[in-house]
Amino acid sequence: MNTPATRLQQLLAFYEDDPTDAFTIYALATEYRAQEPERAWEFYQKLLSEHPDYVGTYYHAGKLLEQFNKKDEAEKVYRTGLKVARSAGQQHAASELLQALNSCLGLDYEDD
Repeated sequence: MNTPATRLQQLLAFYEDDPTDAFTIYALATEYRAQEPERAWEFYQKLLSEHPDYVGTYYHAGKLLEQFNKKDEAEKVYRTGLKVARSAGQQHAASELLQALNSCLGLDYEDD
């Protein structure tokens, strides 16, 4: 009896077929994020260097850097992502990145 391939196995097969596909790289980063964050970071780095216009990368890469206690690097990623999102006309993504940046900088606060 053949067991169906897991989502990760399917993504790795897609990646093997085309290691330059931004969506597959992003999906792999997402898949690895919870259990193997260092492996996820490898895929985010690949996206940041090879697909700098892939807007979805910046928020999650920044959050992962914060998880690694690398706030200065996270800030840079968020700021770059803001520029990319605004240039692409993706205002919702830009808004989320701005919120993440403000949180990273400790500028998010709630009114009492």
